[in-house]
Amino acid sequence: MKNEAGAPIFRFRQFSVAQQSAAMKVNTDGVLLGAWADVSGARRILDVGAGTGVIALMLAQRNAAAQIDAVEIDALSAQEARENVQNSPWRHRITVYGQSFQSFAAQNAARYDLVVSNPPYFTKALLPPSEIRKRTRHTEELPHEELLSGVKKILQPDGAFCVVLPFTEGLAFIEQSAAHQLFCTHQTAVSGKMGKAPKRLLLHFSAAPAPVKKDALIIHRSDGSYTPGYKALTGAFYLFNE
Repeated sequence: MKNEAGAPIFRFRQFSVAQQSAAMKVNTDGVLLGAWADVSGARRILDVGAGTGVIALMLAQRNAAAQIDAVEIDALSAQEARENVQNSPWRHRITVYGQSFQSFAAQNAARYDLVVSNPPYFTKALLPPSEIRKRTRHTEELPHEELLSGVKKILQPDGAFCVVLPFTEGLAFIEQSAAHQLFCTHQTAVSGKMGKAPKRLLLHFSAAPAPVKKDALIIHRSDGSYTPGYKALTGAFYLFNE
């Protein structure tokens, strides 16, 4: 990577992301989702919980034809995402909305070919003292049931919904999604290091049930270097130090 996720500016190959004000900084989960989600054929894409805008920017880089909307409830994050979009090569194809996803889904008549989200996931853990941290990582602001019902409303009948979640929460999310007629058709288990249990699930849902494709991704080799698989997935974005 070019710089650490906590740095004020995170530099990718084709764009940079300022993250001084955003509640959620650039992180591996978001980069994984932005690189992994299937953007082929998508003309309208929605990013739920945009944060800095990094996922929307990655999807714009990967799909030169798509119009991308991004919704973010935190006002400071939404403003920083807008600035990151304006400073990118894709400023005319990305629009950032500063509101809750629930209100966005209720008010918006548009249908999307692809919806992506790096959603809040702590449902039972103790809440942290920071209100911003609570919003970005805990489901009080966006319960998974409300995320799923909103996605079902705005997704094209043949559209796709992609998320990244911790492993245990991801398994529960698969069960919840089926009740909303959203069926997992691809899941990638992500391990931080060789020999370690997977910590994340990348999940692809569609409205039609199908056999689930299951595969795995390891980020680091035993010596701490990036694996060829991780480099292949994210190499269009990261400036790896060889």
